[in-house]
Amino acid sequence: MAAAFGTLRVGRAGVARGATGQRAADPPRSGGLKGVGVGSNIGSGVASATPRILIVDGSKVVRQLIARVVAAEVPGVEIVEATTGAEAQSELQRGVFDFVTVALRLPDMDGLDVARFVRESAPQIYMPIVVVSGDVEQRLHRRELGEFVTDYFDKSLGFGALAEFIRGYVRPEGGAEGEVLYVEDSRVVALATRRMMEKYGLTVHHVISAEDALQHLRQARERGEVGADVVLTDVSLKGELTGGDLVERIRNEFGYGKGQLPTLVMTGDENPANQAALLRAGANDLVEKPVEEKLLITKLLFQLRVALHLRARATH
Repeated sequence: MAAAFGTLRVGRAGVARGATGQRAADPPRSGGLKGVGVGSNIGSGVASATPRILIVDGSKVVRQLIARVVAAEVPGVEIVEATTGAEAQSELQRGVFDFVTVALRLPDMDGLDVARFVRESAPQIYMPIVVVSGDVEQRLHRRELGEFVTDYFDKSLGFGALAEFIRGYVRPEGGAEGEVLYVEDSRVVALATRRMMEKYGLTVHHVISAEDALQHLRQARERGEVGADVVLTDVSLKGELTGGDLVERIRNEFGYGKGQLPTLVMTGDENPANQAALLRAGANDLVEKPVEEKLLITKLLFQLRVALHLRARATH
């Protein structure tokens, strides 16, 4: 199960980016979906206090599984199901949604076409859209997933983990417990990001280099401890080692798997090859800079919850 981590690509709070680096919020391009006006007014209704989630998947079993666990994790949520891309487009035109999950393969179109339909149609251009698939990691590494998706979720993590992930978006927790080993050499950035994490109840141990982070982890190992619940690191750091080097050392020198010590890497590098290299090195997830608060906290809490779940299961 731990091997399935590292399959989520993170954009900035719905401003998804792909290999081209183009913002999803850029002016609509010509050549939208066939039969769909680019200026279509999606979700023109008034949003309510009840979160609405659209589940788009050709499999009735998958839709029911997602709906069941989401309803349990997010009480009071309204769930709408769609079997095809056309049905999804129709639902999106009828009402406002807070979140969309979509399969890559639909009976009538690619799931990414549904995401593009949303991104090219105001006013719900920033709505979180998550691809749910068992083929995410391979396609992500080949950069075959487009710029219109907010995140990607691997089915092998389990639908319970997906429900917690969705809850983090639509109903963020007011507080959390866990220790973050935070690696950032900019004092200004570190101060703002640390306050951001501490506001949610996370304990933050800040260091300015990968070398300092490794020393912290080595000292913890001597005490029989891991040293953190999750690592958050920038790519470019003072010293000889980069954030990518730190991730590789965590996985190889310490032997900590992605479930044992989740690692998120913050990067402003939009080069697809460099992003894929970070994932291959062992990063659980990437967070594009400049960092948006809700997205970062959602990612941290998700990785933290799943890691704690795996640790608890390992002790039984």
